[in-house]
Amino acid sequence: MKREVLRIGAIGSGYWGPNLIRNFIEIPDAELVVVADLDEDRLTHMKMRFPQIQHVTQNYKDFFEMNLDAVVIATPPDTHFPIAADCIENNLHVLIEKPITLNSADALALYNLAQQHGRVLMVGHTFEYNPAVRTLKQMIDSGELGDIYYIDAVRASLGLFQTKANVLWDLAPHDISIMRYLLAADPINVSVHAATCVQEGIEDVAYAAFRFPNNVMAHLRMSWLDPRKTRCITVVGSKKMVIYDDVESLEKIRVYDKGVKAIRHTDTYGEFSFAYHYGDVVIPHIKMQEPLRVQCQHFLDCINDEQTPQTDGINGLRVVEILEAAQASLEKRGENVKISNGNPVNANPNGKHVMVK
Repeated sequence: MKREVLRIGAIGSGYWGPNLIRNFIEIPDAELVVVADLDEDRLTHMKMRFPQIQHVTQNYKDFFEMNLDAVVIATPPDTHFPIAADCIENNLHVLIEKPITLNSADALALYNLAQQHGRVLMVGHTFEYNPAVRTLKQMIDSGELGDIYYIDAVRASLGLFQTKANVLWDLAPHDISIMRYLLAADPINVSVHAATCVQEGIEDVAYAAFRFPNNVMAHLRMSWLDPRKTRCITVVGSKKMVIYDDVESLEKIRVYDKGVKAIRHTDTYGEFSFAYHYGDVVIPHIKMQEPLRVQCQHFLDCINDEQTPQTDGINGLRVVEILEAAQASLEKRGENVKISNGNPVNANPNGKHVMVK
């Protein structure tokens, strides 16, 4: 069946926007019609780089007179809510970069607004569309790794320093999204310690410790002040261990057939010996696709097929609730904070939106 070609507008052409623009230009199911940005020089550059762009404007409200189907928003996070709400109210489907908003009340309001208007609302938690992360998820779900003991994640590099958000809100959404996806659960509580090294009042290094159901621990180190770029997640299970390294171009996942068992001595009360197991290291073949391309195609498919996205508004809301708890812990100097996901949502159980034509 022939797919409907959807008319797309892009809002924001700074650091991440051009990547989204490129993908929607290259996908056959989309027609990138217009780009909006407050910076006229950026718009000039976009027209030169992507001559397929038909129109540019400094006012995204011009979109509402252009017969568009959807928008993709890659603007500073503090602008996400008003822009996305405006677009949804004008019956446009919305793909919005992470975090969906800077507080859970706004995230919930966006979700409810999209439901009321029958619009697709999707959040750019790109790593959930990464083939390597999906492979790791399959290993966990199949039981290949055994019971999961803990997850350790590092997301660090030199920059990019932000002026309106700390390192927690900038980097943690990625790994919070990944951990929720891998474990199919929300964390119960969180403790965060952070430091301000370069800019006064904006934390640039942080350490977060999460407790998930089934007593699974997860730790995340994030930094804008590190000598090398690191994007690495270690998952340790009772049967096997896995290291996922996103910086690696080819060997993104290594599966270690290693482990240890504690053996209780029946003749000596309370004493154990330990049996260590050292097996092979396996590097599975993963058919790599650009995660952003997979994400953008999924957005279009959800519109055409009237489906709820994998990273929908609820997904974005839950990540923001976790970030709020993490921020509260940071401000309380590492105090353990319970994570609330009590915001009421009226999720459609059949996973479909009623579309407005």
